[in-house]
Amino acid sequence: MPRILIADDDRELCALLAEYLERQGLTAEAVHSAESAIERLHTGTRPDVLVLDVMLPGMDGLTALRRIREFEQLPIVMLSGRGEPVDRIVGLELGADDYLAKPCLPRELLARIQALLRRTRPDAAPEPAAELNVGRVRLRPAERRATCNDEALPLTGAELSVLLELARQAGQAVTREQLTQSALHRPLERYDRAIDVHVSRLRQKLTAAKSGLRVESIRGAGYQLIED
Repeated sequence: MPRILIADDDRELCALLAEYLERQGLTAEAVHSAESAIERLHTGTRPDVLVLDVMLPGMDGLTALRRIREFEQLPIVMLSGRGEPVDRIVGLELGADDYLAKPCLPRELLARIQALLRRTRPDAAPEPAAELNVGRVRLRPAERRATCNDEALPLTGAELSVLLELARQAGQAVTREQLTQSALHRPLERYDRAIDVHVSRLRQKLTAAKSGLRVESIRGAGYQLIED
């Protein structure tokens, strides 16, 4: 069964979420600090998805996210009790795959987790096996890998899915709705900036890798992958 690790200091909420997720066929475990989550990732069985609260005692969730992304690319959903959208966007900029505002419904969290699992689990619908070569980038969809000049591109799962969708339609505009569905496996929501943050991070990484590619914003249409 898919394993879910929840890092939140609200023990009552953790118990509620874990019980609900296990009724839906998942294995859920809770820790109550960022330090415990990082230790669990280093020493325990790797979870399939990490649910990480922003407001944690000691090390906060955003600092933990930054440290986790130095050694682990597993899917991460951030939980944010802060009301400002910018607080959620910061988490995405640091490498989270998705976010939810607290308080959230267990069913809504389950939907986000299932969306990430559909992309990453071995029993998910297989990606087309054919490689894609755009600019200096080689994409291997079946292996969920991307390289540039024979060096691995350090992309999160969401960023890789964005790049795959853009590469399959290189030179054409791809809508934000389409990118959200393909990268996050959910519909685009009102005031949803998640896909824009993933595109921004992808741009930075393509530039740093000297990929010969750039992602253009097409006003009113979405994004377009172009070779320099």
